[in-house]
Amino acid sequence: MRGELSGATALVTGATAGIGRAVALRLAALGAEVIVHGRDARRGAEVVEEVSAAGTTARFVAADLAEADDVRRLAAEAGEVDVLVNNAGVYRFADTAGTTPEMFDVHMAINTRAPLLLVGRLAPGMAARGRGAIVNLSTIAAGVPARDAGAYGASKAALELLTRVWADEFGGRGVRVNAVRSGPVRTRGTSEMGEAALQAVARGTVLGRPAEPGEIAEAVVFLVSSRASCVTGAILEAGGGQPAFA
Repeated sequence: MRGELSGATALVTGATAGIGRAVALRLAALGAEVIVHGRDARRGAEVVEEVSAAGTTARFVAADLAEADDVRRLAAEAGEVDVLVNNAGVYRFADTAGTTPEMFDVHMAINTRAPLLLVGRLAPGMAARGRGAIVNLSTIAAGVPARDAGAYGASKAALELLTRVWADEFGGRGVRVNAVRSGPVRTRGTSEMGEAALQAVARGTVLGRPAEPGEIAEAVVFLVSSRASCVTGAILEAGGGQPAFA
């Protein structure tokens, strides 16, 4: 319901497009002040304007999550937050022989290390205040082998384990930590794969279609909300369902 997050401050990484933008707008609709993270100032300004139109306040903070110092600066500029959504991610596809050290490193830096640094800087403050919610965006490739997605899946599998570690570390002090494991989603990023490739992945799910960003955002918002007050350390599947073996 509207106002459920009134008085709360939320940091959403990768909030200038796709799932992150949808999450930012849904949190704003529930009354949260939103810190919009991204790299494109123009797109960031557009999301801030959309959030403002929803009746709450927002501000944009640019940061390169591949750089540890920039992640720490983002945390410092965010200040005290009640909600952290680690949505930003990178996915580049190659077989094992074609996966360069640089490709592997950027996956681990953005998809795993950046959330680690943000949680390390922001979760202790939540714990000191006795409340907080963290949601990490994962992928079905973290649990099911996906061709040419070894580095991507490994970085997200690591994030899922960290999700459970953080749930244990901070849960006794009122901070819940969960993850959403999404499947194929129709975003600006996945559009670069081409419609045929996106549909091919989607046909491997029970629903047989790509999700829309808003559908994943609803799963994130549920985990943030009081309706999930007894849920922590969970990996919520929002991947369209895995078909049974014939």
